[in-house]
Amino acid sequence: MPVDTKRVRGPEESQSPLLFVAGDAAPSAVPGKAGSRGRADGRSAAEPRPVFARAGLVSQADGSVYAECGLSKLLCAVYGPRESDRKEERRLSGATLGCEFRFAPFSCKKRAAWIQGNLEKEYSLIMEQSLQPAICLHKYPRSQIEVYVMVLENDGSTLASALTCASIALAEAGIEMFDMVVGCSLRQCGDVSLLDPTAAEEYSAASSQAVNNGSLTVALLPTLNQISGLVSKGEWEEQTSVEAIKACIEGCQKLYSVVQQCLTKSVKRKIPQLVSKE
Repeated sequence: MPVDTKRVRGPEESQSPLLFVAGDAAPSAVPGKAGSRGRADGRSAAEPRPVFARAGLVSQADGSVYAECGLSKLLCAVYGPRESDRKEERRLSGATLGCEFRFAPFSCKKRAAWIQGNLEKEYSLIMEQSLQPAICLHKYPRSQIEVYVMVLENDGSTLASALTCASIALAEAGIEMFDMVVGCSLRQCGDVSLLDPTAAEEYSAASSQAVNNGSLTVALLPTLNQISGLVSKGEWEEQTSVEAIKACIEGCQKLYSVVQQCLTKSVKRKIPQLVSKE
């Protein structure tokens, strides 16, 4: 039989690369700090990760933003407001908002499928419910606004980062809003609260035996100081949940300055283009 010389032959026996990945472990205690735990990236328990965001990278979209929250990388694109494709979906009272959250197949340790999974559908619905109170939908009757978020690399807190990215992209698209939406997550491990958790902290099996164990995501309108969305998982004591919500609100306020700087730089980049057109 003829031999295909262009085909790259793999080894006859192979092993999954996941076997060589170190297992996720619970955060270890920090010497000299009672009641706190050390984190792999050196942050304190109440310190969010550094955030980078740049708007206007997708030329085909009306508004777009690329953001990095630690090692998590997301790309968001907004299309609209434009006329609805289906007549039955056109509302005289205002625009319809559609959100789609997706994980790229290469974004997680376990390769994701192209078909939208249950978690992605859940996050899409949460995004839609959290963004609706911030958008002036009544000013765009018989139209639709579509928000697409793609996670390029998942290192935890993807839902909170997606909410912030979608808000920046909506503002960059020129859609009128009552306020921006900033998201922040928290992981509760017993008596320790970890703000803006990484993927290792979110899915750590060693910390699941604690009494207070769960995760919390808050979507905040920082100027109005109102919560537009709240997702809680796990079992919480009343006082612990109240303190966790307050910590997420403080984290959102810290991230709000990054959102403002991103939009300010986007406007400054557009000013020379507008002047040259005139």
